[in-house]
Amino acid sequence: MFDYPVNLTPDDNDTVLVTFPDVPEAITFGRDEDEALLYAVDALETAMSFYVNARRPLPVPSPAEGRPTVSPSPLECAKMGVYKAMTEQGIKKSELARRLGWHMPQVDRLFDLRHASRLDQIEAAARALGRHIEVRVF
Repeated sequence: MFDYPVNLTPDDNDTVLVTFPDVPEAITFGRDEDEALLYAVDALETAMSFYVNARRPLPVPSPAEGRPTVSPSPLECAKMGVYKAMTEQGIKKSELARRLGWHMPQVDRLFDLRHASRLDQIEAAARALGRHIEVRVF
């Protein structure tokens, strides 16, 4: 769902530049492709937090078309899925807090991609929006 294609470009200083066509705010580099892709996860999560904090819709990933892809961690994907459902339904954080019986700081932490929220809290928020969390191992 949140699997974003990346462009890997050899840089002139023997590093590999990573850019995201769908998330222009996410840019990083590494000494080689493996390190660059590892750092790309953090760059993507940081950029996504900009969207959430600004209450903007999350970018939609374009088809990979043979390019490598990067996804946020599973916990961040769950949070982003709840955020996406909330914005698609036009629900404000205050309404979600009311539905959950939570205080606003709890909802704020739920959407803080750097905060280690508990999965049961993310599941409760998804249920309040008529959705559910699904975890799969491939």
